[in-house]
Amino acid sequence: MELPWLGEHCSERSCKQLDFLPLKCDACGEVFCKDHIRYDDHKCSSAYKKNVQVPVCPLCHTPIPVQKGEIPDIVVGAHIDKDCKSNPAQQKIFTNKCVKPGCKRKEMMKLVCEQCGGSFCIKHRHPLDHDCKGSSQPISKAGYAALMRAAHSTFKSPGATGVPSNGNRQHNRYQLHGEKRQTKTGLVSTRCSSATVTPLTALELVADL
Repeated sequence: MELPWLGEHCSERSCKQLDFLPLKCDACGEVFCKDHIRYDDHKCSSAYKKNVQVPVCPLCHTPIPVQKGEIPDIVVGAHIDKDCKSNPAQQKIFTNKCVKPGCKRKEMMKLVCEQCGGSFCIKHRHPLDHDCKGSSQPISKAGYAALMRAAHSTFKSPGATGVPSNGNRQHNRYQLHGEKRQTKTGLVSTRCSSATVTPLTALELVADL
């Protein structure tokens, strides 16, 4: 025998069970039975009022407030990148700070200007972008690009000891042939001069006797 004047019915639409010891939800204020009192069980629309997440930074152990609709992992990651004071967070790989006044950017690699020797970021690496004082005549961007292409082509081109062309081969061949002929002529003249000197020397010896 049911006693409808005792207890209350569960507010869950799929249940509506008469419960003599109903439980009231502290978020939405509705009454439920013991099977639907939890937020997830009755899909409480006001659960966010009680389900407030306050994650803690794993490095500095500081509570990080999270607004409604924000993802806790993203908020904690932003805190580690900007506001975290722990040593592991401060040891970043971007340690090369741009020396241009007013610029606070940091780069992973050190970009050194060849004219003034300063370290700059990618945006201010060109001499014209950081008002370089290392050269009295600054080079334009087009001129700088031309110099880089020329240096690159020079690096790729063969040196002076490379293989000679066909014209150079013929020229060298004729030059070597001419040098050989001159050498042979010199040897013949030397032999002839020695042959003519010997009789004169013998006559002089006879005259002396």
